[in-house]
Amino acid sequence: MADAGGLPTVVVGTAGHIDHGKTSLVKALTGIDADRLPEEQARGMTIEVGYAHLVFEDGVELDFVDVPGHDRLIGNMLVGAGEIDAAMLVVAADDGPRPQTLEHLQLLDALGISAGLAVVTKIDVVEPARIAEVVAEVATLLAATSLAGVPVLAASSVTGEGIDALTNALREVHDRFAARWVDGSGSDPTPPRLAIDRAFSPKGRGVVVTGTLRGTVARKAWMRREPGGELVRIRELQVHGSPQILHRGGRAAFNITGDVARDLQRGDVLSGAGTGVVRGTDRLLVSLRKIAALVRQPPGNLPVSNLRLHIGTAQVDASLRRIRTDAGSESMGVLTLGQAVATFPGDHAVLREPASGTIVAGARILDLDPPRGASRRRLTAERLKALATAVNDGNPGEVDRARLELHGAVAVDPATPPRHGFRSMSLADDVDAALVSVAEEAVGTHHRVAPLSPGVPLPRMRAVLASKLRSMVTIERQYADLASAAIARLLDDLVAEGRLARRGDALRDPSLANDLSKDLLASMDRLEAALSVAAPPSLAEAAEAAGCPPEGIHALATHGRIMRLAPDLAWATPMYHRLAALALERARDAPLTPAAYRDATGTSRKFVMAILEDLDRRGILVRTPEGHVPGPRAPRIAPTPAVEPGR
Repeated sequence: MADAGGLPTVVVGTAGHIDHGKTSLVKALTGIDADRLPEEQARGMTIEVGYAHLVFEDGVELDFVDVPGHDRLIGNMLVGAGEIDAAMLVVAADDGPRPQTLEHLQLLDALGISAGLAVVTKIDVVEPARIAEVVAEVATLLAATSLAGVPVLAASSVTGEGIDALTNALREVHDRFAARWVDGSGSDPTPPRLAIDRAFSPKGRGVVVTGTLRGTVARKAWMRREPGGELVRIRELQVHGSPQILHRGGRAAFNITGDVARDLQRGDVLSGAGTGVVRGTDRLLVSLRKIAALVRQPPGNLPVSNLRLHIGTAQVDASLRRIRTDAGSESMGVLTLGQAVATFPGDHAVLREPASGTIVAGARILDLDPPRGASRRRLTAERLKALATAVNDGNPGEVDRARLELHGAVAVDPATPPRHGFRSMSLADDVDAALVSVAEEAVGTHHRVAPLSPGVPLPRMRAVLASKLRSMVTIERQYADLASAAIARLLDDLVAEGRLARRGDALRDPSLANDLSKDLLASMDRLEAALSVAAPPSLAEAAEAAGCPPEGIHALATHGRIMRLAPDLAWATPMYHRLAALALERARDAPLTPAAYRDATGTSRKFVMAILEDLDRRGILVRTPEGHVPGPRAPRIAPTPAVEPGR
């Protein structure tokens, strides 16, 4: 068993019209017939995607994906083209560019494929002048696409003429492209993933999947299936039919075990189990790439419904909502899909109109969860451009920052994949600043209304900020706790920075005095003492007698020193708790009637009805026809009351 080692294998996809010699050329280069189906071999026509590999003299390998050239098999062609690194456009010298030559070239342009070469084949059946003519014509076609400037060679699969030069050119393609992946350590930094293009069950072998591997995987590794998130394990790993311990990228076959192994199918993606880069989603924010006008396009604007999205090895129905941006900005849109696909920021895709076969546009994935609800207001040209730039540059940190600015609030957890649970929520700078402003304004307003109050109660402040946050950005229900935690952190930071002060369970302006005046405190103590009886005087009379102003009454209530059950009725909190405990104790023995409770407290109906109604409202008691009984929120063990009737 071997270790594949070395650099990732570059994957080259063929493209071109039917019968222009793509499969024959691959066979002349590799010795492998990519037409594996008996029907293909009998008809001499590629129907399904085929695979082969070229081994250079020094052992370096290059993979080929051979695609069908028939116009009715464009869907199969895009399965192969969806995961290639470079292209080899094939044009027959006798025919020259034909309809599928142009269509395939448009598809490669839509995918943004810029590495590769073109080959004029069948040069053994035409004159040299014709070869030169077709070479020039192909170069002109390429100049309008992402493949502009790639070499155009001539070769014959029959005589072998030009095959050596083509092999050398392919090695140059390999070397130039492979160097893009390698970081300073000499390894491929790409998170592992494999888009499945075949899934089958050989007799006695379980489930086998094939595809183009990105990144590095090892035999026995766990991977995550997307869409879905289920874990599967690589029981065996093969590269070009040979068992391997490790593979660093390129064509691969995995023998898979796991609960969902038999459900794997073309279009699924296997991703590294410890990363959240690839995810399943049915909504995508994309930048749209205008394709080269190689064929006549239907008049009118870009269609928005009844589209087909080809991405990786999957194809799904889609509808498009264009996003209005400033003039000259990159074209953007949100795709709503008929079913979830697995993808990642930076992935390329193609939009087609299935009815007409028209290639609508190329698409690059910017966000797997486009802003919705309140956050849609943040879809500005500036923020969209920043995200597109970050995705194109391939900088994950910049992508995260740009995405935060776009959404306003993002649940994050760099340590685990998204479906394993987020730990925190980040807020964009402008959202954070707006919440700070609201908090400070709320404190200022509160002090103007109640200058002697200890401050804004913390629960009320959290509710105010939560409402403000929801008005600015969309908070999904499952992330409500993370949003609450973010607000709590913000308030803690404001206190730590000295912008707010905290006194007990209240927030106040730190520039104001932290203590109430001695006279006010004394009047509050007198009022509390006056209300520490079972049948207290009216609150207004007691406050007047105690010399306690409204600010003192409010402060007593805020601090929980008095329980105010009506505008003019209140008890000192300890007394109220004793009265409530007595009611609960009596209700445990037998249904408690107002008359019985009145006799137990030595008060009047006015007082006992206020307390019983309050206890009913809070669920501590429940009113029945026989009397009041313990409610669902009653303590399991009643406190011992200490109330003397008449006090």
